[in-house]
Amino acid sequence: MIRGIRGATTVEANDEGVILEATEELVKELITRNHLLADDVAQVLITVTEDLSATFPAKALRRFSDWVYVPVVCAREIPVPNSLPMCVRLLLTVNTDVSQAEIQHVYLREAKKLRPDLTASNR
Repeated sequence: MIRGIRGATTVEANDEGVILEATEELVKELITRNHLLADDVAQVLITVTEDLSATFPAKALRRFSDWVYVPVVCAREIPVPNSLPMCVRLLLTVNTDVSQAEIQHVYLREAKKLRPDLTASNR
């Protein structure tokens, strides 16, 4: 079965190191909480708000040696007025037998505001 797993985090600066560190932290949490193997990940879509342009956050996934062949693409979020700034969002498409209710979506830092209903499940 194919499922989507969401995650988001924020950064404090439009800086390559800061963006990659936050993205790596988010990916580690997604992997840990959902017991993910790279071979089960069909693709990853990463979006950033328009105020983040210092790097491609996808570079953070290449820090995981077994994720080298996972297809990743970066895009820009729609600039909705008053939306959360300095935000990196991920959508992983994975093959899993886990039910939709058992998926652990991960929202870190200020991104917890995006989905407070799911943040409660961030144990």
